[in-house]
Formats: sequence, C-alpha cells, structure tokens
Amino acid sequence: MVVAQGPVHLREVVGLLENGEAEAIPGTVKDIARLYLDQIDVLGGRIEELATGLKAASEEQAETRRLCTVPGVGPVTAGAIMAFAPDLRVFASGRNFAAWLGLVPRQRSTGGKILHGGVSKMGQTDIRKLLIVGAMSRIRWIVRKGVMPDNWLGRIVARKPRMVAAVALANKMARNIWAMMTREQNYRMA
Repeated sequence: MVVAQGPVHLREVVGLLENGEAEAIPGTVKDIARLYLDQIDVLGGRIEELATGLKAASEEQAETRRLCTVPGVGPVTAGAIMAFAPDLRVFASGRNFAAWLGLVPRQRSTGGKILHGGVSKMGQTDIRKLLIVGAMSRIRWIVRKGVMPDNWLGRIVARKPRMVAAVALANKMARNIWAMMTREQNYRMA
C-alpha cells in the first residue's frame, strides 16, 4: 500500500483501514496503526484547544495584544516574551535586548575600527527561535508575493540567503518590540 506523506493524507490511511482494502496487512499491524491514528486525533484536538486558549489569553492582556500587532509575532511568541523576558525597561536599548536574545553579531574593535563577526546564538533560545520562525513566515510571504526591492526586507531577501535575512529581520523585530514595550505604543508601519 502506498499513501502520500504528510498529515493531510492520514485520512486516506484511515479510509484504507476501514474499507478493508488493507487485507494483506496483518491484524496486529492494523491495530497498531489505528492506535497511532487515534493518538494523532486526540493530540490534534488538544493542540487546537490549547491554541484557542492561548489566543483568548493573549487578547485579554494589553501588553500581549500590543506584541501581536508586530508582523511575524503571534500569540505564542508574545506569550513567550511576556513569560521569559524580564521587564524590557531593564535594557538600555533595543540592541541590548536583541543581544540578550542572541540576535546581534559579535563585535571586536581595535583602534576605533569595529569588526562584526557572526551571530553568537548565545542568549534566550526560546524567544530567539520563535522570532526567527516568525521572520521566516514573513519572508516566505514576501517571496510568494514577489520580492519588493523598494523596502528594506525586499532588498535583504534579494541579496542574502533566506536564513540570514530571517535573523536580520528577527533582530529588527526584537528592537521594535523593545521600543514598543518601553514606550507603551502599538506597532506602526514605517
């Protein structure tokens, strides 16, 4: 039996098991397959419940709603920032917050000459990963729509690999988040 991969095609597997088309498969294998499919259904329903609850909780708090106005930041990322990040007024600048997350290049300077290295990845990994995932979703949307070279993100995506562009966008998002939360303002398009 051949079925396409992916969660979308699980219904085909269920249909094959219920229609009796899988007669060549031993009964124990069918039982195990049904067990796995039942677990997937239960977990899928539970994930939907948790997502609905998280969305409702993010709409209740003003700070989380404010964070959700940033493109690429959803309820999960906003909740992680509210849970794991200290009060953002602790950081002197948005760059310091981005450095705490591990989204800025290492700096080495000598004789007044600043040299930038690679991104260190040292810092708060959970928020950093969520910001990069949000940045990748925005980049996918930009690429699907067509690269716009007239804005900052379009120019970055046109000349850099997507992951480098995503880290740069996540850095910019972190700086915007710091500015929004310290000034208590919603996101504004530039």
